[in-house]
Amino acid sequence: MGQFWKRLFAREAPPERPRFSVVLPWPEEAPPAEAVKALSSADVQDWFYRLVLGMPGSEVVELRPPEQVMLKRLDELCGGDRFDITSLPRLPEVLPQLLRMLKSDSADGTKIAKLIGRDPVLVGEVMRVTQSAHYRTAKPISSLQHAVVLLGQDGLRQMVTHHVMKPILQASAGMLGHAAGQRLWDHAERCAHASMYLAKGHGDPFEAYLAGVVCNAGVGAMVRVLDQEAPPTLGVFSRTFLMHYLSMANHLSLRAARHWELPPNVIEALRERLEARSKLPVTELGNALLAADHLAMIQMLAENHVIDRGTPPAPQRADRLPDVLVDRAQQELRRVFRQNEGYAG
Repeated sequence: MGQFWKRLFAREAPPERPRFSVVLPWPEEAPPAEAVKALSSADVQDWFYRLVLGMPGSEVVELRPPEQVMLKRLDELCGGDRFDITSLPRLPEVLPQLLRMLKSDSADGTKIAKLIGRDPVLVGEVMRVTQSAHYRTAKPISSLQHAVVLLGQDGLRQMVTHHVMKPILQASAGMLGHAAGQRLWDHAERCAHASMYLAKGHGDPFEAYLAGVVCNAGVGAMVRVLDQEAPPTLGVFSRTFLMHYLSMANHLSLRAARHWELPPNVIEALRERLEARSKLPVTELGNALLAADHLAMIQMLAENHVIDRGTPPAPQRADRLPDVLVDRAQQELRRVFRQNEGYAG
C-alpha cells in the first residue's frame, strides 16, 4: 500500500541541507495553570507548521529577497491550477462509490463486498485489518463478505481513512518527508475527531471525519515540493512566507479533494477553510472544520511540549461556533489523546 502512494514523493534523496531543530519563542518552564493565556489563531498556525517543518520560530514578518524568489518559483509550480493534479495518485477507483455506499443506512454487506472485491488493494486491507487481534474471532474469516460484515460500516469507514488516506501524509522521502508526514497524520487524527465532535447533530459524521483527515493533504505534497526546490540559503521562514506557502498548500488540498471525488460537503468545507481569511464560513461542516483544525494544532503543540497543555482556544477565531462548544471539543481531544501528551497527572 505504501508503494502505491510513494509515486507522489519518489525520487532520489536531495542534497543534504541544514537541518532545523525546533526552537520556538516560549519559556522552557510552563507557567501555572491560572497564568496560561490563549494564543492568537495566527500564532497557533505559525508555531504548528514550524513544528511540522522542524523549523525555529521567527519574529521576522516581511519577506526577505530569497523568499521572494522562492515564492515566485513555488507560484510557477503550484500557484493557481498550475500544479499537475493528475500527478497525484488517484484513490482506488471504487473508493468514491464505496464512500457513497457507506453513507446509506440501507447499504447491503453483499453489495459492499462485491464492490471492494473489484480492488485488490482494498481487499488486502480489509482482510489484514479483520485478522488483527482487535477483530479476531473464534472461527477463521472465510470470505470477503464475512470480513465486511465483521468490520461493519464504522469499521469500513475507519479502514478507508486510516489505510488509504494515511500513507499520503506519512510518505517518507527526502529530508522533511518522514517527520513532517508523521506530524501531519497526528494532526489529521485529532482534527478528524474534533470535527466529528463539533459537527454532531448537524450533518454526516463520516463527512466531518473525512474533512479533518484530508485538510492537510496539500501540505504534505507541498513539503515534497519544498524539499526539491528550496536552496540551503533560504534559511528560517518569515511569518509572511509561511503564510503564503500554506495558502498554496490549502489550495492544493482543495484540488486534491476534487481530484479524488470526495463528497461535495467535504469539498465545500475545504473551500471555506481556504477562503477563511477573507470570507467567514457559512456551512456547519466548514465551521466545524475550522475550529477542529485550530484545536488539533493546539493539541499537537501541547503534546510536543511547545505550549502548556492548559492553553485555551483563541478568543478570536474564524469559525462561528459557540465558545462553550469549542471548549468542550478541546476537553474531548485532551481526554482521547491524553496518553500522547507525556504529562503526568
